[in-house]
Amino acid sequence: MPGGALVDAARSERRVAGFAIAAICISALGYASLPVFPMVLSAAIIHSLASCVLGPAIAAISLGLVGHAAIGERLGRNARFAAVGNGLAAGAMGACGYLFSARAVFVVTVLLLIPALLALRAITPAEIDPERAHGATPRRKAITPPIKPGELMHKRPLLIFAGCLLLFHLANAAMLPLMGSVVTMRSAHWATLLIAACIVVPQLLVAALSPWVGRRAQIWGRRPMLLIGFAALPIRGLLFALVKNPELLVVVQLLDGITAAVFSVMVPLVVADLTRGTGRFNLGQGIVGTFVGIGASLSATIAGVMSDRLGSTAAFAGLAVIALTGLAALWLLMPETRDSPDAAGA
Repeated sequence: MPGGALVDAARSERRVAGFAIAAICISALGYASLPVFPMVLSAAIIHSLASCVLGPAIAAISLGLVGHAAIGERLGRNARFAAVGNGLAAGAMGACGYLFSARAVFVVTVLLLIPALLALRAITPAEIDPERAHGATPRRKAITPPIKPGELMHKRPLLIFAGCLLLFHLANAAMLPLMGSVVTMRSAHWATLLIAACIVVPQLLVAALSPWVGRRAQIWGRRPMLLIGFAALPIRGLLFALVKNPELLVVVQLLDGITAAVFSVMVPLVVADLTRGTGRFNLGQGIVGTFVGIGASLSATIAGVMSDRLGSTAAFAGLAVIALTGLAALWLLMPETRDSPDAAGA
């Protein structure tokens, strides 16, 4: 939440994003130069703080560039480039780590941050509407003062959405690590390759589907796309519980690509809907991000306890039940937010 509030308070999202990228660069240099516990811990904290600012800043720049009317498709394109970047970066880092050393991975990180800064510089300040970037009235119209930060916490649809995301990530965050441990036990020889495929293949699906998700969200509305993303998770959990063949688990993991494509677009898009006219778009992202972080943090502990005491099959089934609860909450409580003055709190 402080990260989102900082982006809302800043008058230049480009500058905030630039400082965040520079901080990530410093953390990567720290990992590479002195891999001892105090340095690693400090670098991890710097990296986490910068990430809390960089994500909202990129979304704010996107909203400032295209406005609410085109933000769905813009976020879809963002997600496509992010997925392609993740895949290419992982390949480059893996190759350098294999050919040189583990520290070389972090040097590659620093080198990749340079074109990121150049791309950021290519966006001129005049292209970004500073009011629209915060979810407020565009500057060419009469400017409405932003609401107070505390008032945003009383927006019922925003809190419902955040609660649904908490349940989703409570079920989702531990699913891939748990599946990785199962694959390692059942097929130790192919485990590394299979787990790599489980990470890379869904990214390809995200790159292919994300722009389509953004366009469909503008036509069908937000609820149908969110329901698709939420529904894929309990199905994935149940299949992980039932499928025993390690190779087939990679096919099941394709459902994660569908979910990731939906969420990479829909989370900032729904937040943009719900904070429209408030001037607190980035704080809204921070509130949702806090709920996501709580769910993801607790997920591994809950799944680990279930797996240790009841076995991996029961753990997957338990995570599927949590995911089904999140889907039910979304279905029953979450309103449609596209062009909805009531949901936006306008």
